[in-house]
Amino acid sequence: MDSPVISFNPNKHSKEQFVSNLTGSTMVEIFALATVIPALILLRHLFCAIDMQDPNTTKISMKKNDDTIVGFKSLRVYMETMAIDFLSIVLPMLLFLTVLSEWTCVCAVWLMFLLFFSIAAKRYGASPYLEDKVDSLRKNISSYRVTIMIITCLCILAVDFKIFPRRYAKTEAYGTSLMDLGVGSFVLTNSLVSRQARGFSTLKLRDTLQSTSPLIILGIARLVSTASVDYQVHVGEYGVQWNFFFTLAAVSILTSIINVPPKYSGILGSLILLGYQVCLMHGLNVYLLSNKRGIDIISQNKEGICSIFGYWGMYLIGVQLGSYLFFGYSEQVLRSNKWARIRVWILSLLFWLLTMLLDRHVERVSRRICNAAYVTFVLVQNLQVLAILMLSDYIPGHKISVLEQAFNRNLLGSFLLANVLTGLVNMFVDTLFASSVSALAILFIYAFILSLVVGFVDFCGIKFKFW
Repeated sequence: MDSPVISFNPNKHSKEQFVSNLTGSTMVEIFALATVIPALILLRHLFCAIDMQDPNTTKISMKKNDDTIVGFKSLRVYMETMAIDFLSIVLPMLLFLTVLSEWTCVCAVWLMFLLFFSIAAKRYGASPYLEDKVDSLRKNISSYRVTIMIITCLCILAVDFKIFPRRYAKTEAYGTSLMDLGVGSFVLTNSLVSRQARGFSTLKLRDTLQSTSPLIILGIARLVSTASVDYQVHVGEYGVQWNFFFTLAAVSILTSIINVPPKYSGILGSLILLGYQVCLMHGLNVYLLSNKRGIDIISQNKEGICSIFGYWGMYLIGVQLGSYLFFGYSEQVLRSNKWARIRVWILSLLFWLLTMLLDRHVERVSRRICNAAYVTFVLVQNLQVLAILMLSDYIPGHKISVLEQAFNRNLLGSFLLANVLTGLVNMFVDTLFASSVSALAILFIYAFILSLVVGFVDFCGIKFKFW
C-alpha cells in the first residue's frame, strides 16, 4: 500500500483560488493610493529636515554618488531613526492596504491638505529660496524607487490574507488593481535610470547575457523552490514555468540585440506596442486569456512569453522618458529638479488622458497580456508618484529618510528577502483562516523584520550587487 504524500502546502488549491478570478478596483481608487503613498513619504521628509544624528555619530565608509555606503558609529541612534521612519512610513502604508482601505479616497484629500499646510507652515519665516539642485532630483528618484519597492514588499505577503482587499489583488483578465502595477513598475523604474537613459552605450550581447545571468538563475531558483515545497502559483499570471525574473531578463536581452539611441527608443517602443496591440485585437488576446494549454513550452507559458513585447515596449519608452526628463540626450549628468518636475506633471496628465481613451475605445487594461492600455496605466501611476515626490523642493532643508537610504542601496536584496520571508510565513501560517488581528500582527512583524534587516545591512556598509 502506497504511503500518503506529505504536502508542505495542504491548502495550495484554496490559496490559488483565493487570488483567482478577480476584477480589480477603479482607476479613481488607484489614483488615490498613488497620492496617499508619496504624501506619506513627503510628510516624513518634513520632519527629516532637522538632522537627527547623534553628535557623536560618525561616518565610517563612503563612496561616490549612488553607490554611497555609509556606516554609523552609533547603532542605537541609527536604529532609533529607522524605527521612527518605519512607524511614519511603512506602518501607515500597511494600514492603508488593510484596515483603512475603505477610506483611501478621503484620506488622500486630507493628507494632501495636511502636506500643503505643513509645507506652508514650515516655509513661513524661512528663506523664500526654492531648492533646485541636481542632488534634489537624485533624492526624488531614489525616493520613487524605494516607494515602489516597499509597496511591492508589503503586498506580496498581504495578498495572502483576507484583511487585504481582493480588489487590490491582481486581476484575472481585464481591470486595474494595485498589484497589477508591480511588474510593470519594476520594468519602468529600471528603464528610467538605465545605462541607455543615462547616455552610456548598450552592452554587447555577451556582456548582457552575463549581466542578466543572475536574473535567469533567480528565475530558475524560484521555479525549483516553488515546485519543491508545493508553493501556490497562479498559472494564469505568467504561465506554468515562467516568472517575473525571466521577463526582466528577456527585456534586457532584447534591448541589447536591437540597440537604438535613447532619443529614438520611445518611437521604437511605441511601434512595438502598436504592432503587439494590433495582434491582440486580431485574436491573440483570446488565445492568451484562454485556460487551454498545449504541451509545448510556448503554449505552457503563453502569457509570460507574449507579454514580453508589451514590457519591452514599455522599457524602451521609459528609456526615452528617463533621458528626456533626467539626463538629457548629450549629457550623462542629471538635469535640475525644477526642469524635470514641470514636465513630469504635464506628462502625467497626458498619459491619464491616453489611458482612459485606450481603456474605453481600444481594449481594457490587462496586466496579464500587457496591452497598450496597461503600459500607459503603469506610466501614469508611476509618473504621478514621482510628480508628488518632486514637491519636496518646497520643503526647507529637505532630507531623504534613513529607511529610504537603506532600501535604496539594496533594492534587489530587499526584494529577495521579502520573497523569502513571504514563503516562510506561508509555510508555517494558514493565511486563509487568520483573523484580522492576527493577520495585521503578522504583517507588522514581517514588515518590521524586513526593515530591521535592511537597515542593519546598510549600517554595516554592505551592498548586495549581483552584477
